[in-house]
Amino acid sequence: MDEARFIEFALANDVNRDILVRLPALGLRDAWLVSGSLFQTAWNVLTDRPAGYGIKDYDIFYFDPDTSWEAEDAAIRRCGDLFAGLDVEIELRNQARVHLWYEEKFGTAYPPLRSSCEGIDRFLAPACMVGLQPDGTLYAPCGLSDIEAMTIRPNRVANFNAGRYAEKAARWKAMWPELTVIAP
Repeated sequence: MDEARFIEFALANDVNRDILVRLPALGLRDAWLVSGSLFQTAWNVLTDRPAGYGIKDYDIFYFDPDTSWEAEDAAIRRCGDLFAGLDVEIELRNQARVHLWYEEKFGTAYPPLRSSCEGIDRFLAPACMVGLQPDGTLYAPCGLSDIEAMTIRPNRVANFNAGRYAEKAARWKAMWPELTVIAP
């Protein structure tokens, strides 16, 4: 699958399109719509399902060197206001802050990030490692072949957690039985 086709598939989901149109209004640096809402929409197009089928939430990454909880909370509130009418769960996270809470939540150290793309690089599977910006810039460091092949394989990064991988893969397999899941 080439980039143009993937973007066409991702934009088949009206929510993805709406988020990308509105995202610049948040005024956030290094902002990306990432992961599930993109690759799962592509799976839905590939399997002739409704574009929004099985999508649990819509994740937005941004990178702000202000790592205070107050700054991220203010951005989350602005995000809630901006996207209120979409009737979907949107999760906004400042990637500059992830190392501050990740170990407590997931039990694994998480070195500080320098950009949103570094956060994308640490997703559990290469198929998850995609981000799209409002201007159409696509970030897919492992390419798009696993998405097209509907294959989930481990991304062996330092924060990889086999239990979380198995949990997510089981949910995805239940929603998209066509998936091939490679054990960690």
